[in-house]
Amino acid sequence: MLWHSQHVVSEVSRRWKFLLLTFLAIEVVAAFEESLAPTMPIHHYFPKSDGPRKRMYPTGKERKYEHKTYSDGYRVEITPSCEAERREMEAILLDKANSIRKAAEVHRRVRRYAQQELIKPGVKLIDICEKLENATRTYLEADKGKAGTKAGIGFPTGVSLNNCAAHYTSNPGDKTVLKYDDVLKLDFGTHVNGFIVDSAFTWAPNDKYETLLEAVKDATYTGIKEAGIDVRLCDVGEAIQEVMESYECVIDGKTYQVKCVRNLMGHSIEPYRIHAGKSVPIVAGGPSTRMEEGEVYAIETFGTTGSGYVREYGDCSHFALNHAEEMLDGGAQIKMPRAAKLKSFIEKHFKTLPFCPRYLEWAGQKDYMPALRHLVESGVVEDYPPLYDTRGSYVAQYEHTILLRPTCKEIVSQGDDW
Repeated sequence: MLWHSQHVVSEVSRRWKFLLLTFLAIEVVAAFEESLAPTMPIHHYFPKSDGPRKRMYPTGKERKYEHKTYSDGYRVEITPSCEAERREMEAILLDKANSIRKAAEVHRRVRRYAQQELIKPGVKLIDICEKLENATRTYLEADKGKAGTKAGIGFPTGVSLNNCAAHYTSNPGDKTVLKYDDVLKLDFGTHVNGFIVDSAFTWAPNDKYETLLEAVKDATYTGIKEAGIDVRLCDVGEAIQEVMESYECVIDGKTYQVKCVRNLMGHSIEPYRIHAGKSVPIVAGGPSTRMEEGEVYAIETFGTTGSGYVREYGDCSHFALNHAEEMLDGGAQIKMPRAAKLKSFIEKHFKTLPFCPRYLEWAGQKDYMPALRHLVESGVVEDYPPLYDTRGSYVAQYEHTILLRPTCKEIVSQGDDW
């Protein structure tokens, strides 16, 4: 009997040792598991081609244009070209398309890295921003001198929470921590040769927000489906609103109709110009301006449980140098020498791409705020403060960049995640 007891104790001890060693082995493997954080530029993942272009990057999701007739009799009918003409038109766009696709491939990879390793409760928003932006810099070699104007970050990483819809990124010293019940809009951009890819998604792990997110995602893909050559912007907005506002969501026992944020819109994109002049409304009643062949658009929608209207509030973190034609007196109002130097610095490092105070500090600037305020007051730099709906409401966002090619529309930023 004594021998049997000792045998049982010995067997239990062996089992515990086995479990402990198994656990330690798993921990060691996890510790050495490869991170999604990039260690080399994106071009290392794509072999050189034999053609005149060194490397070709993956084509986005292609969708055919649709013939449409609207209630007022307006018709959209794409006349098919001959095969040779289509090939010629596509070839003209190829360099532009390849730059956009390169930026899009980086966006997808950085997005996946953020989703799997960066975004989780308990993490500071500033840490998410800086690690994500460093990943973009690594992929596009934007940490080498002035390379950031050739390829790199398209605009500051948006980490807007809850009723903040847009234009919030961490300023230096931001201590805001992400929580499980937060609704986070992660909106960031990449660019190659000034061709910007702008895409966003919403992180909200609590299931109570699921219908809100579903409504906004559905509305965004409706906008993408509706977009096309010769399509009127007002028709895109009407289709988006119809889908968005067909949803109701229940949050903490209260039922809300999901509303479009009517004063936020998608937009056309041009080189080094994130908002290029055409706005894509997300409600009915917009302009009858038509989309055109070769244009690039960010199709984005915002759904809210609040009023459906956002207002500027809080400390500004987004800035951009105005184009020459937008500056008051061509920038002649600059009276502060330090501001003139800062303007030259911005032109050199960002051109007209949006930037934030963190980027100025990353590039070595100090005591820049008085000069930056002077540039804003002089009309040389535009400021874009955070945008908020009513307190206690929740706003979700989804966005993709599309290219209107001669033969089809290409959702360049679409990935496996959405």
